[in-house]
Amino acid sequence: MAGSRLPRQLFLQGVAAVFMFAFASLYMQIPGLYGPDGILPARRTLRPQGKGRWPQLWETPTLLWETPLLGLDTAQGLELLSLLGTLLALGALLLHQLRHLLVYLLLWAAYLSAYQVGQVFLYFQWDSLLLETGFLALLVAALRLPPRHKQAQGRLAGVPPHEDLPFWLVRWLLFRLMFASGVVKLTSRCPAWWGLTALTYHFETQCLPTPASWFAHHLPVWLHKLGVVATFLIEIAVPPLFFAPVRRLRLAAFYSQVLLQVLIIVTGNYNFFNLLTLVLTTALLDDAHLAAASGNSRRKKTPTSWPKALLALLLELAVYGLLACGVVHCFGLEVDWKQRTVHSKTTFTFHQFSQWLKMVTLPTMWLGAASLAWELLTALWRWTQVRGWLQKFCAAVQLSIFGTATVALFTISLVPYSYMEPSTHGRLWTGAHRLFGTVEHLQLAHSYGLFRRMTGLGGRPEVVLEGSYDGHHWKQEIEFMYKPGNVSRAPPIVVPHQPRLDWQMWFAALGPHTHSPWFTSLVLRLLQGKEPVIRLIQNHAPRYPFHKQPPTYVRAQRYKYWFSKPGEQGRWWRRQWVEEFFPSVSLGDPTLDTLLRQFGLQGSEPDAADASFCIGRDEAALLWERRKDNPEVTSTAACPVIWIRE
Repeated sequence: MAGSRLPRQLFLQGVAAVFMFAFASLYMQIPGLYGPDGILPARRTLRPQGKGRWPQLWETPTLLWETPLLGLDTAQGLELLSLLGTLLALGALLLHQLRHLLVYLLLWAAYLSAYQVGQVFLYFQWDSLLLETGFLALLVAALRLPPRHKQAQGRLAGVPPHEDLPFWLVRWLLFRLMFASGVVKLTSRCPAWWGLTALTYHFETQCLPTPASWFAHHLPVWLHKLGVVATFLIEIAVPPLFFAPVRRLRLAAFYSQVLLQVLIIVTGNYNFFNLLTLVLTTALLDDAHLAAASGNSRRKKTPTSWPKALLALLLELAVYGLLACGVVHCFGLEVDWKQRTVHSKTTFTFHQFSQWLKMVTLPTMWLGAASLAWELLTALWRWTQVRGWLQKFCAAVQLSIFGTATVALFTISLVPYSYMEPSTHGRLWTGAHRLFGTVEHLQLAHSYGLFRRMTGLGGRPEVVLEGSYDGHHWKQEIEFMYKPGNVSRAPPIVVPHQPRLDWQMWFAALGPHTHSPWFTSLVLRLLQGKEPVIRLIQNHAPRYPFHKQPPTYVRAQRYKYWFSKPGEQGRWWRRQWVEEFFPSVSLGDPTLDTLLRQFGLQGSEPDAADASFCIGRDEAALLWERRKDNPEVTSTAACPVIWIRE
């Protein structure tokens, strides 16, 4: 098997780049989201419970407990961590010397610290994915490359036997992410996924479309349906090939994943998520492929015996043939040569899929265990080749440590992975449950599953804020920089930045405003004219209609938005008023005061009970009840729910 040094370095660079984007994006939004005049002040989240320093740190692992020692409040400490994280990640991206265990430990700890106080604005699957990936990068970075003169002495002379073990966990994470993302689309019973019409709505109803989304939305319906079939193929059928013994099968799986992620990046603003997924795909590559792709391959190809080559070729053809036949059978593909279209439909039932899932979930775990066992045996064989009793002893100690860590993380990951199939979850080894429960708050493993249900099948709901000085004339709409508002404005491209308020506005539109307690705080800050919050909406003051004087009254309306049709000049959207979303209120209004008290948002220092409801477990649970069918919400230590569980 070809080495993985180049992919590991590419992985570490990629993780550093994603950390840099994530920290920089968060840094710009902290004053408006978490500052003293922000929507959800971070100081509400960290309240000592009378426990000792270390128990408190273990229960809520965040470096922000120490900010008072620096004379900073929680929001200022969060800004400092984000700024340092951005600079440190930039250094690791550019300098080989900084791709060190300690650097990635600091990056992971800093983001975990922010995650603990981020409340609803950091409850996204990509935040959890970044934490899990960052911890794996910590282990991968612990295996420093030997000096060049040692490399020249041969592989075994300078390379630790266990060098590939932590990197294998990256491949396992990629498998869990993609396989679960495909499965939950069908276990949700969403009619758009089962009817293969999801893409007919997706480009229009996703949170932040791009200009390319408009063009993709107007593609023929048969092509949309074929795209859904391809999505199921790439997310469900292809991931087991990540562990295939044939190298070209793994490379084919790699390019299929890259194709899917690139198409998503082009047609949707999903911040750093797809970039992070692309970073994970490096675990499917090897040194020989990267060297050949870059044109730097100087190694002579080892001749392969024709029986072995023939066997590999036959296996490849069998796999491709099986995939093709399976897709044609499961989705009834038929080519209409007259109309030049491809007809497709789902030919299996929900019960049949549930039985299939029950049958394959446990074997996929065994597939991962078998692949890991092979990596362990390979590492053990390499250890036997080490010369010198001292070197052999040191290699044995390192192999024991990294081998134990790899097996432990694999075992922990089985618990959230099994959530997608309840009966398998119930049969899982109890020791795995206990181990997962012990470290769950450290965010080392998560359940994943994107785009579980399609929303906005009758048009995308949007909340439009309006301001007035007299309570009668509501001509001034408060337009956001990124989310749809003005029907004549083209959708922006914001990757890899995530405007977290715009994302939450998308969620808020899916239900009543009482399901989004933070929205009341947003209205309060606009009435108060708080500049940090206004900058989240418009960073160019003249574009904010009330930049000279805050509005006296604020209200919100719910609209339905649709992409404009081809030929409509100067318009990207069409919209229709639906209902009032938030009533007209002003400062001192009894309705506003009642909502603020209800959500624990009144006053600068709410009591502990109110604060816990506002930003702690109760709000997270309330959020979950409303959004459990939406893809971007994830489980967190502060939100003890698993969103893909039925």
